[in-house]
Amino acid sequence: MLVALTSALVGACGSGLRAADLFIVSRTGSNAHARLTLLVNEEGGVRCDGRARGALSDRQLVKARAIQEELQGPASRHLVLPARPGSVLSYYVRDESGSVRFSDNSPRQPAVLHDLQLFVLSTAQQVCHLPE
Repeated sequence: MLVALTSALVGACGSGLRAADLFIVSRTGSNAHARLTLLVNEEGGVRCDGRARGALSDRQLVKARAIQEELQGPASRHLVLPARPGSVLSYYVRDESGSVRFSDNSPRQPAVLHDLQLFVLSTAQQVCHLPE
């Protein structure tokens, strides 16, 4: 019995298991480089627009995990914050708790949404190597 269990576990190591996702962000907007889909997994892997692009640094991964933790409340309430006139970017973020929709200039944004916007921008530039 123990041999069968050990064999099954060893076989599973190469079976394509992947880390769970922390969150996925879709960004749209009025400028040429606004459109982006960013997927971050719990091991720091990043997919940009569906393509594997690399990994977060340890510092970036800690930030991503903190953002995901702080998003749990707003996401579980499926928070939607409308844009004010002059908005440039819109965001939709989803994690295991739920989702949040907001724009760069939405009033009454929790601090975590400002953190998320900066995280998306810096990750797009540093990890995805996308233009501003």
